[in-house]
Amino acid sequence: MLTTKAISVLLCGALLAGCTGASNEQPAASRSFRIVGYVTAAAVLDVIDFSRLTHVNYAFLLPKKSGELKTFGSPTQLRRVVEIAHASNVKVLISVGGWGWDDEFETLAAAADRRARFVSAVVDFVAEYQLDGADIDWEYPDAGASSEHFVALMRELRAALPSGSLLTTAVVSDATHADGIDPVIFEIVDFVNVMAYDGGPANHSPLSLAEQALTSWNAKGLRKDQRVLGVPFYARPGDISYRKLFESDPATADGDRVFYFSEEQNYNGPATLRAKVALAKEEASGVMIWELSQDALGDDSLLKVIWEASQ
Repeated sequence: MLTTKAISVLLCGALLAGCTGASNEQPAASRSFRIVGYVTAAAVLDVIDFSRLTHVNYAFLLPKKSGELKTFGSPTQLRRVVEIAHASNVKVLISVGGWGWDDEFETLAAAADRRARFVSAVVDFVAEYQLDGADIDWEYPDAGASSEHFVALMRELRAALPSGSLLTTAVVSDATHADGIDPVIFEIVDFVNVMAYDGGPANHSPLSLAEQALTSWNAKGLRKDQRVLGVPFYARPGDISYRKLFESDPATADGDRVFYFSEEQNYNGPATLRAKVALAKEEASGVMIWELSQDALGDDSLLKVIWEASQ
């Protein structure tokens, strides 16, 4: 359940939203509460309101075991994301890795020459596309040598990136299952995206999981100003986008469960997202969204819900 303080924040936010005209609303990019949205090559950029974000993570740039990078598949899309986002004072990071690339990270990070090759390639990529930094999605280093290599990689990347560049990472929801994340990482990165979803097919991202996730990372030493709460724009078990669910049945907006082709799907509806924003305002520094192409359109957008609740 929400704490009393979180409920108060939520109620106050709702009252303020009701009394504030759109012309007086402060753009998300100018506020301290982070709204981080992942964008992929599948996104239709014209339907995303970038002014409701503070950061965009473009996914994914893929590493090789040699430390080199695979050929990037969507340069035109990324350049347009940078153009649109920067016009709204939104920072853009390249996300490197993602699910299924552990072996590549394990190998490249284990040797100084391969780390150096990787770091140089990422720094060059950031410069080429006029990016604001890099988001390293190694999911996930193990305890021991793997953890040490992750620290070395991140230290070297931080040192090589231009002054003022952002460096972030993504972590599993439960810090007690993240022995490979040495707390020294928190001294290197700007903030950490806590992936508080995929908790199970029947209830993959309830409010209780978000509360437990932030509590566990607080206990591990991750400061409030570095914690960013991840929220899903998709359902389990079917991996169905919120947009498809809503287009199939507008009642999707009324809760967290709906039947889609005779199978119950669970997701985060507007009410749960408002509660998670209230929680994040109390226990974190923002929210992260996987991912924006899954959002409903126009006034039915979940990003709109998050943006309004964050004010």
